[in-house]
Amino acid sequence: MPGLLRFSFTLFALLLTLSAQAGETQGVTDTEVVFGAHTPLSGPVAIWGVGSVNAIRMRFDEVNAAGGVHGRQLRFIVEDTQYQVPRAIQAANKLLNRDRIFAMLAALGASTNNAVLPQQLAMNVPNVFPYTGAKAMGDPFHRLKFTLFPSYYGQTRAGLKYFVEHKGKRAICIQYQDTDFGQEVYEGVVDQLQALDMRLVEQGKHQPADTDFATAVVKLRKAGCDLVVLGTIIKDTVTFIAAARKLGWEVDFLGTYSAYEPFVAEYEGGYTEGFYALAPYEVQYFDTAEPAVKAWMERYQAEFGKLPDSSAALGRLAADLTVLALERAGRELTVDSFIAGLESIRDYPAFGATLDFGPDKHDGVREARLGVVDNKRWKMITGPLHY
Repeated sequence: MPGLLRFSFTLFALLLTLSAQAGETQGVTDTEVVFGAHTPLSGPVAIWGVGSVNAIRMRFDEVNAAGGVHGRQLRFIVEDTQYQVPRAIQAANKLLNRDRIFAMLAALGASTNNAVLPQQLAMNVPNVFPYTGAKAMGDPFHRLKFTLFPSYYGQTRAGLKYFVEHKGKRAICIQYQDTDFGQEVYEGVVDQLQALDMRLVEQGKHQPADTDFATAVVKLRKAGCDLVVLGTIIKDTVTFIAAARKLGWEVDFLGTYSAYEPFVAEYEGGYTEGFYALAPYEVQYFDTAEPAVKAWMERYQAEFGKLPDSSAALGRLAADLTVLALERAGRELTVDSFIAGLESIRDYPAFGATLDFGPDKHDGVREARLGVVDNKRWKMITGPLHY
């Protein structure tokens, strides 16, 4: 089945490329611009997909109520992938070929984006601010690719280098998902250890939906690890750490931005206290947020019945940047004018970071900082890290 889906992508891409050459801009009419996303609204990482979609829809609704952008309404079509590659291919096929979206916005997942991206780029559809730090989202550079996150590979290398040089860690281990995401974290660990003339002591691999980690914990503990890098996202992060703590293992754990979520910090039992993760942005808490952010959080809570989480904050950011780019693109909206609008954005403040884009820079943020769970909240403890 996946082979047939990829064949249909190729065929439709050819047809739509010919159409584009005839002067048509897909997803743009006199009255609207159509964006799309393949993202998990159910499954093991639905917390990220739902929050981001809610925030983007909320921002677009505000813009549409005020008349849209240059007289065009913004439409956002979302397909649920359940964090599964075959579903992502089917979803993207619909979005690209039936819905004929102008751009893919905030599509979530490393494996899912990697599976869809080649056909999408062939159809001249921008991939804007995907919810993943997969290397392929920005490397190699492509005119249609724009990102909000440093790569998982780069985050992992920078964080590991910090722990070796500043915390004296020597016995490095890893537990990671058997996915494209997990593989990139693994490669970051291996390459950074090689650069430091060190070796990986032990490793473990699991599926994203796995919940029984007792055997994996015993295996790593027996190896004498003093730092365990986690190539995990949300549920497998808290489940693995909880399993370790219940067995009395107090080793340090280091995760990527995929685990930097209030749900992880607030997890019942206090098991994640002291857990470290890398992040380009700071978690927004209502009682400490700036007035403008607090006002947005109140509107979000009024609409969805809960305060926004990190995924919602980033959804708001992605939507804001998209609207700004559309405004700067002007009434004659094309892929090229939209790209020029994105590339014109400079010094954009975003939750403790500053985003910059340009003709040769489509990654808004290149560095991550180290955070730690302290009293069930995330607290930043370093400046930007490099490897």
